[in-house]
Formats: sequence, structure tokens, C-alpha cells
Amino acid sequence: MLWLIVAALAVRQMAVAIWQPPGARLNGLTTWIGENGVPHVKGPLYDSDRFTGTPFAGLVLKPLTRTAEENLGVVWTFGSLLLVAALGIVAARALPGPVSRRAALPAAPVAISLLMLSLPVRNALHLGQTSVLPVLLVLLGCLAVRGERASGILTGTAAALQPTVLLFVVLLRLTGRRQAAATGGVAFAACTALAWAAMPGDSWTYWVHHVAGTGLGGSADSLANQSLHGALLRSGLTGPLEIALFVVLAAAVCFLGLRRAARYASDGQWLLAVAVTGCVAVAVAPTAWQYQLLWVLLAVVGRAGKRARDRLVWPVVVVLVITLPGTMLLPNIEAIFPVRDNVLLITALATACAVPFLPRASEYWQHPVPTDRGAPARWSRIPLLPLWRRVLSRPNLLLELLLIRVVYSAYAHVRLAATAGRATAEHHGRQIHSIERLLHIDIEHRVNHAVVDVGGLRSFFDHYYSTFHFIVPLAILGVLYVRSPADYRWARSTIGFTTLLALVGFWLYPLAPPRLMPGLGFIDTVHGVQDFAKPDYGSLTQMTNQYAAMPSLHFGWSLWCGVVVVVLAPRMWMKALGLLHPLFTVSAIVATANHWVLDAVGGAVVVTLGFGLTRVLAGPQKLRPMAVPAAAKAQGGPELSAPVPEPRSTDEALGSKQL
Repeated sequence: MLWLIVAALAVRQMAVAIWQPPGARLNGLTTWIGENGVPHVKGPLYDSDRFTGTPFAGLVLKPLTRTAEENLGVVWTFGSLLLVAALGIVAARALPGPVSRRAALPAAPVAISLLMLSLPVRNALHLGQTSVLPVLLVLLGCLAVRGERASGILTGTAAALQPTVLLFVVLLRLTGRRQAAATGGVAFAACTALAWAAMPGDSWTYWVHHVAGTGLGGSADSLANQSLHGALLRSGLTGPLEIALFVVLAAAVCFLGLRRAARYASDGQWLLAVAVTGCVAVAVAPTAWQYQLLWVLLAVVGRAGKRARDRLVWPVVVVLVITLPGTMLLPNIEAIFPVRDNVLLITALATACAVPFLPRASEYWQHPVPTDRGAPARWSRIPLLPLWRRVLSRPNLLLELLLIRVVYSAYAHVRLAATAGRATAEHHGRQIHSIERLLHIDIEHRVNHAVVDVGGLRSFFDHYYSTFHFIVPLAILGVLYVRSPADYRWARSTIGFTTLLALVGFWLYPLAPPRLMPGLGFIDTVHGVQDFAKPDYGSLTQMTNQYAAMPSLHFGWSLWCGVVVVVLAPRMWMKALGLLHPLFTVSAIVATANHWVLDAVGGAVVVTLGFGLTRVLAGPQKLRPMAVPAAAKAQGGPELSAPVPEPRSTDEALGSKQL
């Protein structure tokens, strides 16, 4: 199955590259494309800033000028995918041992899949860059080939394609492979000299005028440049001060990173050593474009964390950072823009200088501290899936925050794309209105106009509709995470399934809400009079599908909140407050003309299905009897039919508290 996924990803990448129009694909190779799409050799490599490779890379690519332009995309994409497959196989074979057969078998297809999904590979395939080849040559030179001379030749050739790869010569020297280091330096000099002899003008432009490529490929202060130099420029520093600070920081990163890399290499973790050195090269390069950041993905092999519950944090962070844009990982809050805009650089710096990867001699390398099961929740379960057997422990907070953010970001993107146009949405709106009239539940117009005539009530429902939709579910999840982690798990899973099912409804049945139905006389109390051709949704107009009304997640999430509070709250007044939230929400969505009554019914259906899916995956649930304090027992209190075990740790003690 994993190899089938690899094949499907490869076919998709080929299709995307081939179906792109000629002017939108392989921009990095357009230097060789002349008039009428016919390749040519004449002219300088750097007559535009699209080609960012070294002169030696241009020399290597010149044979492609003999390929017809319409075939160039096929040849380039297929060849690049072969390099990616080879890179994944070499990386999988270089995993630090001991590796069980169960882990070794899926290693290659998983590695290739991650490579194909990564932003650097996708970017390189689209632009026509050679960034995959240096990584493969370094891995072969450091991990696969035998003989110091062959290792040095491969490393030096890679450095001729990407100059900062010369840092691997230093790594070879620090690990005692002196002959390989010397051969690597000679190979780099020979390849560069060969390119200089063949293309002296281009070599002068690249090495002298552009200072090893600086200034090629776009502005150095753009978000695409994920190096220390780019980050300093984006922070507002310029001139000699910026250059001096960059040199000092680059020297410090090289010193710390290369020492760490040499230590991991001596420990037998050569793949991690390569990843650390590559991340150093990314950070200290004058320009490190997205397609040159593949080294960051290799850092996924590092093991960080002594506890089992923390062991997945680093790999998940690396995979998310290298496969998703920063806008999906972090919210659109101005205070965290510096982190969001430099998330790849921050990950590279953390790999090079900060993350405490475990040595193989550590007692936690093979056997991390097991996750405590914690005290039982009020609801016990018989898990049907092995992955769910550790349901009583508190999940890692960082992973949970990343999961919530990524899922919500994906939800927002799918919801925005799930639209079939205004005509279809209005047609479905008339269908819903007709059904409600048939059932005599078409109360939206009367409620809407009644609320408009009462200023205080209108302001209350407008505020409730705009504010509590996100605040209440997040607050409940936060309280459950702190006080009842076992219940947090099933509650989080339920709202996740509910949201995914709602996306299916948005996609299959685009529906205009009452406020966007012409001729029916509804008043949009939140956003005012609407231009139906360009409906307004406040500041979220450009990010929200206006016709994603069925089912209503406003009501669905509020109903989820009510059910969770009623089930878990220990006081009756808390349960009553929990029931008020869905009641106020359904009143608000109808009064503000943002949903039909049947939308709320649809929201209730997806919530019910969400709870049902959770039950199928987690098994049947049974309410546990509450524990009786020891003092009560001494006074003749009732015995427990199922005593609650005493907590063994802080996590367990927190888990035993109820909401």
C-alpha cells in the first residue's frame, strides 16, 4: 500500500508538471528557451535572475538544450522523480541502528512519500532547479560509497552545484576522514575551474558580480529567502551593520552546528550529522530559497525526548514545517509574524544548534520513559484500534496545538474551495425554503424582522453570532485538556469528525443563507445590506465561502459544547449553562438571517455522526462510579463497585480531576 501511495504521488507530480502552460513551468530552465519555445545555447546564463544555479550547474544542464521544449517538462520531471526515489532509498538505508524489520520495511516508501510532498521538492519540480542532486550526492558520498576518494569526489561535485555544501568537507575533516575532505576540496576546485574555462563571462557574473549567487532568484529580503541574511534584512537591518551581524551569527552557527554534526557522526548517526550540516548550510547561505531547504526534512531522523509521549513531537514538527506553508501552521496574528515568516529558518537553526538529539548510548534511545496511563476518566472504553489504547494519558500540548491549527486551516481552505457558484447556491436556497414551508417551520423571516425591531436584542445576537462560535469550544477543550485528558481525547476526536463531515456537506450542497437570497426580504443584521454578486462577511470575505451554510457548524459546534458539558460537568447549574449555549446559538443564526432552520438540523446530524464515529473507533462507553473519600469510608460510606486506582504521577493526578 505504501508503494502504491508513492506511485500515485509520482503520477500526480508528473501530471502537474506536464499540464502546466509553457510559461508557467520550469522557470529556472527558461534561460535555454528561445523564440517559439525552441531551446538555444547562445547568450549568458544570467541574463535574467531566474536561473540561480552555479556556472557548473549550467554546464551540466546544457545538454538539455537538445531536447524539444514540449518534451523538456517530461524529461526533467521524470529524471527529478528518479533522483527523489534514489534519495529516499539511500536515506532509508542509512537510518541509525538498531532498526527492526518492522520499521525497516516501510522506511523507503515513507521517505520517498515525504520527499515528494515536501515544499522543496515540489518547488524544484515546478521551477526546474537542481537542488535535489547535491543532497543525493552528499548522501552517497557520506553514507553509501566505499573509499575516501569516491566520497570526496561526490561531495566536491555537490559543492560545485551548491557552494555552501563545502561545509561537508569540513565535516569530513572533523570526523577524521582527511583524504575524503582533501579530495572534496580538489573536486570542487576542478569543477569550478572547468566551468570558468567553458563560461568565463557567466563565472565572473556569478562569483564576483553576484558574490556566489547573491541577488539571483529575487530580492534577498523576500520571504522565500530562508537564511539568516534574509531574516536580518526583513527585520529592517541594512548596510555594513547587517553584514557584520550576519557574519558573526553565521560563524557562531557554523561552530556550534559542525561540532554537533561531528559528534553525531562519531556516534554512528551519519544521516543526522548530514541533516545538521545541511541545516547549517541553509542558515549561513546568503540566499536559501525554498527549493534548497531539503536538508531540513532529513532532520526528522533525530530522536529527541526522554518520554514516549514526547518522542513524536520533533518528527511531526519537521514534517509539518517542510510540507505546509507557515500561514497554515500559525494564525494570522501580527505579533507572531516574525515566527511565521521564518519558520523554516527557525527549524533549521533549531536542528543545527539547539535540539538535544539523543546519542545511541543513551538509555532512552530504544526505551523511552513509558507514558503513564493516568487515572480513569468518568467514561471507560474498550478500544478497538491499537493506536487508541493509550487513551488515558494527556497528549503532548504542542502536537495538539499544531493538530488543531492544521486541521482548521485545511477546513478553511476546503470550505473556501467548496462552491459551485451563486446560481446553484440560490437554487438550493429556494429548495430549502420550499421544504420548510411544506413543514411549516419557515420561521426565519418572522424571527429576523422581530429581532431587528428590538435594538438591544439585535446587538446581543449579532455579538453572540460573531464571538462565541470559536471561544466556547476552545475553552471547553482547554479545560478538558488540563483537568480530564482522557475525556479531552474523545471530545477532541468527536468535534474533529463533525467538522470533516460538515466539509462534505459544504462541497456537495452549496447553499445560500437567507441573508443572500434575493427577493425574500431578509435583513443581514451583522453585515448590513448586501450586494448579492459580492457578498460581505466582514474581514473574512476573501477567506470564507459565503455559500457554506448546510450544515450549520455554528449550531453543530454549539451542540457539541452542550453535550460535552452535560455529560462531564459535576454541577447541575453547569449543565444548564451548557444547554443554554446551543439554544442561544440557534436563535442567533436564525435571527441574524445567516442560516435556515434546516441548517441547524444538518448541524445536529453531523454532530450525531461525529459521536457515532468516535464510538466505533473507541468502543462502547460506560459511566464509572465516583470515588468515595477514605474519610467517608471510615464513617460507614458505601463501598465502591469499581475502585479508582491511586494516581502514580502528576499527570495522573491531573487526569483524575473532573470538569
